[in-house]
Amino acid sequence: MLFGVCLSPEALLALSADNLKCQTQVLYPKTKSPDAKRQVVITGVGIISPLGVGWDENSRGFRAGRTAFGPITVFDSSRQRVRQGAQADLPANLPSSQFGSRLLTRLERAGRMLFVAMHQALGQAELALDERSGTNVPIVLGTTSGGMRFGEDYYREALGNLGARRFQPTRALCYQAQFQSRLVASAFGLKGPVSIIANACASGANAVGHASTLVREGIADVVITGGYDALCQLVFAGFDSLQALSPTVCRPFDARRDGLSLGEGAAVFVLESRHHARARGAPILGEIVGYAAATDTHHLTQPHPEGDAAFLSMSQACASAQLTPTDIDYVNAHGTGTPLNDSAEAAAIRRWAGARAASLPVSSTKSSIGHLLGAAGAVEVAVCLMALRGQWLPPTSTLQIPDPACLFP
Repeated sequence: MLFGVCLSPEALLALSADNLKCQTQVLYPKTKSPDAKRQVVITGVGIISPLGVGWDENSRGFRAGRTAFGPITVFDSSRQRVRQGAQADLPANLPSSQFGSRLLTRLERAGRMLFVAMHQALGQAELALDERSGTNVPIVLGTTSGGMRFGEDYYREALGNLGARRFQPTRALCYQAQFQSRLVASAFGLKGPVSIIANACASGANAVGHASTLVREGIADVVITGGYDALCQLVFAGFDSLQALSPTVCRPFDARRDGLSLGEGAAVFVLESRHHARARGAPILGEIVGYAAATDTHHLTQPHPEGDAAFLSMSQACASAQLTPTDIDYVNAHGTGTPLNDSAEAAAIRRWAGARAASLPVSSTKSSIGHLLGAAGAVEVAVCLMALRGQWLPPTSTLQIPDPACLFP
């Protein structure tokens, strides 16, 4: 599945994915906002990543090109070929909410990251929710494995102790992504519909795009959206068994790149119609100006060598935003560090950008935090918003020897 979202003041975001493989391009254009049914603005952002918790820590880390890779400690990785990744430093105590301590035990690692990011986003947006307003706020979230670690615990207990009953019903219920999301929503008084998008590593940004459509089409004045995922042994072992993980370091667009690195995190946004945000005096951090989607059917795990679907996604996202490649000032690429993705993505960017490719800045922030799967696209939206507001460009921090096949000029 390929999709595009446009972010402004002023940014364009084009992302692509198809179940087991995905590409993400976040495009940052010059100031230009198209006429639309309703303008969709961002009034709150929450983020937790391997670089830290909150806007300031992450902004400093991405701007400096800091890397966050190290040994995996959140589960036993001793039997894996690769034993490193990018872990987030999850706060020991969660922020205050309507939750009781008993309910907090039903949030696993991914749900706790979502909780932290949502608390930040709602706080920055200064969004006061009452019994009525909380019912009218939809939630659209992307994830790939949600609360999978509870599922892992269930099977370990079931296999290790055939007579085990204690906590097993809770694990079976709470590992589901929709349950984790509903728990977090209820903690903040959000009672609107919850939608989960599980579209591999496009999930988070796909959720942002869908949420923006709800606001643009007048279905809702406010939508909470984003993506979240945590490191878990099942997913890690799966990527490792495919030998998709780098045994060295994730090096997007490098001639010696040898695979991706996995990370974890969450990013949540409060989206509103501009009219609604202005009416309540909310801070406006940026604007989403378009959205598009396409699908790569070339191969189950390999992108089309020329990046056909990525090219279509970027082209349609630009058309949706009434922008051209000459309006784009930065592309935050999917840039996984795998041999096939990076060359295909570079080819797609060159085709889409044309003459603009010779001077277009492109980088991959997965070089700092790895691939966050369902959280990847959402965190990259946050990174682009940070870059827009701070007027800096995030580097591909681990790039050493550029691959001629991945050069954009």
